[in-house]
Order: sequence, then C-alpha cells, then structure tokens
Amino acid sequence: MISSQIILVIAVTAALTAIITTIMISGRLRRKVTYMLDALEDKELNFRFDEKRMIGRGFNRTLNRLKNIFDNERREIIEQEKYFGQMLDHISTGITVVEDDGRVAYCNKAALSLLGIATFGNIRHLKTVSESLYNAFNTITDSTERRAAYYNESGKMTISLSASEAHIGKKAVRIIAFNDISKEISENEQESWSRLIRVLTHEIMNTVTPIASLSDTLLGFDNVEGEVRSGLKSISQSSQGLIRFVDSYRNLTRLTHPVKKAFYVREIAERVISLTKDRVADSGAVCTYVEKSDDILLYADEGQITQILINLIKNATEADAGRIKITAEINLSEHVIINVFNDGRAISKESHEEIFVPFFTTKQEGTGIGLSLSRQIMRLHNGTLTLTQSDENGTIFTLIFR
Repeated sequence: MISSQIILVIAVTAALTAIITTIMISGRLRRKVTYMLDALEDKELNFRFDEKRMIGRGFNRTLNRLKNIFDNERREIIEQEKYFGQMLDHISTGITVVEDDGRVAYCNKAALSLLGIATFGNIRHLKTVSESLYNAFNTITDSTERRAAYYNESGKMTISLSASEAHIGKKAVRIIAFNDISKEISENEQESWSRLIRVLTHEIMNTVTPIASLSDTLLGFDNVEGEVRSGLKSISQSSQGLIRFVDSYRNLTRLTHPVKKAFYVREIAERVISLTKDRVADSGAVCTYVEKSDDILLYADEGQITQILINLIKNATEADAGRIKITAEINLSEHVIINVFNDGRAISKESHEEIFVPFFTTKQEGTGIGLSLSRQIMRLHNGTLTLTQSDENGTIFTLIFR
C-alpha cells in the first residue's frame, strides 16, 4: 500500500515536473521568437542563437536558419538596388523620386548634373536655382508635362519633365524624369533663322542688285546732270550699302565647319590681346588674361575662337569698359570654361537673349551679326556662348567647350 502511494507521488511529481518544464521551455521559445521578430523588424541581424547546448539546440538551429534566409534575401535586394542605381547613373536622363512632402528619396548623377547642384534632399532647394524650376517639379503629375528654363554653370538650360506616380511601401511618390532639350531648341531656332535669312537675302538681292546696276549704268551717260545725277548717286550708294549689309548676313548660312586642332588657351588669349591692343588702348581700357587651371588645352578651330574673343573685346570697348579680363579654367565636368568680363555699360535684362538674335543690335552702327555668328560658331564646336551676368558689377560672356 505504501509502495503504491510512493509510486503515485513520484508519477504526479514527474508529471508536474514535465508540465512545468514544458511551460518554461515554451516560454523561452516564445521569447526567442519574439526577440528574433523584433530584431528583424528593426533590421538588426547581428544575433545568433546558441546551437551547442543540448536543450533547444534544434529549435535554435531552425531560428538561425530563418535569420540566414532573411539576411541573404536582404543582401540580394541591396545588390539589386546597387545594380539598378549604377544603371541609372549611366544614363543621360535625370531621375528623381519625390515623396509627398517634397523630400527626395533618390536622384541619379544625371539629375544633379543637369540641375547644377551637389546634393538634392528636398525640391524646395530648387528655389535657389530657379523659381520656375521649383514650380515645374512641385506641380508636375503623371498626366502633365512641363518645361523649365534656368541657368547653371553650363549656361542656360531648358529641360522637359515627365512624371509617373508609384508607391514605395505605404508612401506615395512621384518618379520625375527630365532631359536637357536646350540643344534641340537652339538648333531649331538656328535653322529657322537660317531659313529666314536665306529667303530675305535672296529676295532683297534679287530686287536691289538690278537697281544698283541700272543706276551705275545711267550714271555713265554724259547727258545725266544736276539733280538727276545726284539722285542716281544716292540710289547707287544706298543700293551698294544694302547689298553689303545683306551679304554680311550670308555669313550666318555659309559658316564653314570648324577645322579643329589642339592648342593652349593661353596662346590664343595672348594673341587676341595682341591683335586688339590698339583698339583697347584707344578706348582707354586695359585687357588682361588669368588662367585658373594649369596648361588648359583646347581642341577647336583656332581662327573661329579668335574671331569670337575679338568680337567680345570689341563690344566691351564700345560699351566704354575700363577693364576687360579673360579667364579660363577647367570645371568639375572637365569642360573648358572661358569668361570674358568687362566693367562697361550693362546690357538691359530685356536684351539678355535678344542680343544673340540676328538683326538685333543695341548699337547705332551695329549690324546685329557678331554675337549671333559667335554663338553659331560655339554650336558647331558642341559648346555654348551665353551672357551669364550684366549688371552694375560688370558683364560676363561665358564660352563652354564640352
């Protein structure tokens, strides 16, 4: 009887022990699972459960395996993100991902280059570049397209923007893509002007040439005297002047393709200063050259670039400049930048772009061809010529060679 009671007590004790042990073990397991889930949720993977102890070793091994699977998946996602990021950094289209509050979740290298900024954390930063640029980024949706014009170190830029809406997790974002269309616009404008000039010069020459020829012929008759002769001389001189004027515009449509060679910018700057020294001295100005980078080498048509610089110096003297300074440097994009500064009369804001239009001139004796021809030369060099500053502090024309 006693032995039966002892056996019963032992059995009950064993059962209770088993139950208690099971409860304790299941509690530890739950705590381990909870710990692992919290760590994964916090993206913290620097943990590992002990697989050496006999108790719970199999369960720990299973948890470690799950952690490794999660870690490997995370690494693959990171590698894919790097891969796609590298792909996006090698395209010329600017790509930005903008959240609802204006924060920029991602932008590629082309975006920074086109916008002319070093970092891009929020679209409100674009206000410092251009108000129109900020408005374009702020208002564009997937059902609209925008254009924005602004200035950066490369000169005047015009970009075309498009957008599509997406979700990253629970966040709504806009993926904004934009491209530089400055060259296309410039080429279209130039082609339009070239066609107009060809038509105008053809029609004017067809009309004026016979008048000039006829007046010269009539002047050759001995019986033409008095007011008639004086009138014919006026007609002849006016006709010849108009022919010379029209013929100068033909240069815009006859500009030869540049014959490029390598030369140092210092050499051409010194040559230009030498060629213009009499004009500069007569105007009471001083012209200097400053090289901000060492041994700047340029691959271009030396004669055509000389023509541009001489024209800019000539314009500076006509604006009563006292100081004319040519500077050259190589920027972070490996572009050669030449600036021509003068402290003469400022160009009105309304004329900043018009001065490059054929026929437009602010000078009484001007033909309106110099800056237009200079800009066309730069286009043929795959470069740009822009007026980057003109105010009480001075005027700067910038040549950029890409």
